[in-house]
Amino acid sequence: MSMEIRKGIGVSPGYAIDEAYVLDTEQFVIPKRRIKLTEVKTEVSRLHDAIAASKKEIAELQSEFSNAVGEETAQILESHMWMIQDRKIIEEIVRRIRDEKVTTEYAVSRVFRRYIKIFSEMTNVYLQHRVSDVVDSEARLLRHLLGKRRQNLDNLDKNVIIVAHDLTPSQTALLNKEHVTGIVTALGGPTSHSAIMAKALKIPCVVGLADISTNVSGGDMLALDGNRGVVVISPVQSILDKFKDRAAKYYAFEKELETEQRELSADTVDEEHIEVMLNIEDPEELNEASAKGYSVGLFRTEFLYLTRGGPLDETAHFEAYKRCLDLLDGRSLVVRTMDLGGDKIHQFDQWNESKEPNPILGCRSIRLSFEQPAMFRIQIRALLRAAKFGEVKILFPLITSLAEIRRAKQFLQDVIDDMLLEGEDIPESIPVGMMVEVPSSALLIDLFIDEVDFFSIGSNDLVQYTLAVDRGNERVANLYRPSHPAVLRLIKNVLDVCNKANKPVSLCGEMAGDLRFSEMLLGMGLRSFSMLPAAIPEVKKIIRSVNTHEAEKLVNKILEMDDSENIYSILEKRAKVVLPYAF
Repeated sequence: MSMEIRKGIGVSPGYAIDEAYVLDTEQFVIPKRRIKLTEVKTEVSRLHDAIAASKKEIAELQSEFSNAVGEETAQILESHMWMIQDRKIIEEIVRRIRDEKVTTEYAVSRVFRRYIKIFSEMTNVYLQHRVSDVVDSEARLLRHLLGKRRQNLDNLDKNVIIVAHDLTPSQTALLNKEHVTGIVTALGGPTSHSAIMAKALKIPCVVGLADISTNVSGGDMLALDGNRGVVVISPVQSILDKFKDRAAKYYAFEKELETEQRELSADTVDEEHIEVMLNIEDPEELNEASAKGYSVGLFRTEFLYLTRGGPLDETAHFEAYKRCLDLLDGRSLVVRTMDLGGDKIHQFDQWNESKEPNPILGCRSIRLSFEQPAMFRIQIRALLRAAKFGEVKILFPLITSLAEIRRAKQFLQDVIDDMLLEGEDIPESIPVGMMVEVPSSALLIDLFIDEVDFFSIGSNDLVQYTLAVDRGNERVANLYRPSHPAVLRLIKNVLDVCNKANKPVSLCGEMAGDLRFSEMLLGMGLRSFSMLPAAIPEVKKIIRSVNTHEAEKLVNKILEMDDSENIYSILEKRAKVVLPYAF
């Protein structure tokens, strides 16, 4: 076929140039076959046998995957475990078998198809991406009922790029990392479990490529760019050579950069020391070589809920925080209380935000914590218990008013008082901070100065709420611009007020790890960055090339500009001078 260039969403960085391995979708044709009343008991028994076999299979997958990328990431499969053995689902399947007198496989297919339809029609992006989990669970049960086997992805004997309509978490867990050099899917997004797993396995991945699985045949040559989200089908030799050259330089540069920057401090040319911290989603990320030696500026605790399939008890919370402190070996841990809701809601009746017409502006984050005080109290108690073992700082998200931060602080104090009465040993002072991620808190930052010990600017939501752009909506994705003058002025105002008051402030959103914005943020007065471990070498390289006085001049020029694209272009050109292969 002739060459074709496709643009999707890059969810795991890197390059791959190899033949396509097209993964067939598991579509079982299940006819509606009636059974006799005397056969009902046998069919129900078959269901329980399939459930038992599926549970064993998932447990084995979890064990294999945890050895590769850590137990916390392997917990993604836990949602499959609870779905396979969910009492309501099982009861519904059994009821269909008994009432409609149909085979087990037909009942399983009908029940799971109903759930797939429900998830697919939800407006919430996170839940839409959970469709693959439901599909995976259905297929697993049907395979055991029908005696079928899936395509074997762990015994590949040559390098390939996996191409699929969608890749389920179980399929991703089975990938042979030695031979799977890239992943391309028609569906999916940055928050899908398969995307999370691809990042954990460090396999370049591009998703959201519509009908890619029907346009590509097995054996077709592909060139994949996970940084930019580009896939070239049947590239001509000149394009192939360009990709090979770019990939070789990129990986050589990244390896050299990581080695070079690992032991270097983040000091500017004019000897301003810059604090560089980590954003993490699970404790085991701190085991990675790239995370060694850094404090944690943001522990996104909502992913503990999302990867484990629901609410956690106090022990599970405590163990996660204690594990972080053990791995940090004396360095500080900033823990953001659960930021569920909006694009990170989960499928539990007691939360039920999916029914909100606009969950991004609804009961999410600190609002949900206030609405669910029992769940909130469990997390706070665990944090206070863990604080005995290291430096813990508590960060409250989505604060929009003084009343909210005061309410959150009072809730914390009430829990402290209760635990002291119980005889618990709690540190005398635990720093408390708040996220600055909505225009109201950014504009009124001077009023919050005396309320908290530190601030963290959440640029992702700040851009979203300032520009009225849902960052999970592909139809308006082009309007989501961190370089918008309104966003930059809000960030500058926060930094000016905090620095004048000598109040610690960091930036933990995607802008912190985007090397295009590093020089500008330094010029605005930011001295504390928090980012994903993989972004640290490049950002440190930029920091070590910057003179803050020159950066301040750049900021003065930028703040006079009125076009976000021109601002972005200037910032990218300056970053390219220092890191040409990173683009």
